[in-house]
Amino acid sequence: MDVSGVVLKHRICSKLHKLVESWSHPTMPWDFLLIFFVLAVIVPWRGWTRMQRLQALPQISSRERIGLYLTAMAAQWIITAVVAWRAFARGFGRGTLGIQAQSIPEVLVTGVVGAALIGVAHWFNLRRVGRLANPAANRIKELAAKIFPRSGFESLIFCGLAVTAGICEEFLYRGFAFAAFRQAHFPVWAILAFSSVLFGLAHAYQGRAGMLGTLILGTVFGCVRILYDSLVPVVFWHIAVDIVAGLAGRLYLIDNK
Repeated sequence: MDVSGVVLKHRICSKLHKLVESWSHPTMPWDFLLIFFVLAVIVPWRGWTRMQRLQALPQISSRERIGLYLTAMAAQWIITAVVAWRAFARGFGRGTLGIQAQSIPEVLVTGVVGAALIGVAHWFNLRRVGRLANPAANRIKELAAKIFPRSGFESLIFCGLAVTAGICEEFLYRGFAFAAFRQAHFPVWAILAFSSVLFGLAHAYQGRAGMLGTLILGTVFGCVRILYDSLVPVVFWHIAVDIVAGLAGRLYLIDNK
């Protein structure tokens, strides 16, 4: 057995470990900093560039839309799995990440009732936007024509994407981000603000109005997450918003009904 080779490898690994750990903030590990860089820079940039390519196309086929939904679902689950792995590896529990609740009946009722109310409000808001004729509304309609489902099968896949987004995005922005910032001893208002900004940036492909609206929605979701110390209600709310966007968007933004 080559003892000197084993010792050399051990020294190299030890130095690499020290180098990586030196990139860490005293209260924010290096892998968490890398995750926040991905959420703040890579995710918004990729979404924006992808949307620019879609808008440059004269039209998008059903197959391309379904491919868009499936690749988005796969990307979100992969990112969420990696983030969950690093969070659990750093000692975060389910309670810290908001994926359990102290009073399950209460959070379920809040989630279902809140989802119904926010879904109805979003439905009427999209109907209102469909009647408008201004640059902002026209941009939303152009975006809807490219990404919203046009058939029953597309709608089914889109609902799967809505469920994926509700689970994965809430875990990333209201679960992991809240837990990481809390461990770093950020005040509650800063945790709420930073997580909402990250959530808004993730939707930069929707333009300024869409990004601002998402930031406000993220702030509301964040307040509910703080109030119940759980992601369960906001997961229901998020899913409702996305499903209504696909169904009502087709009616009022594309078909002009």
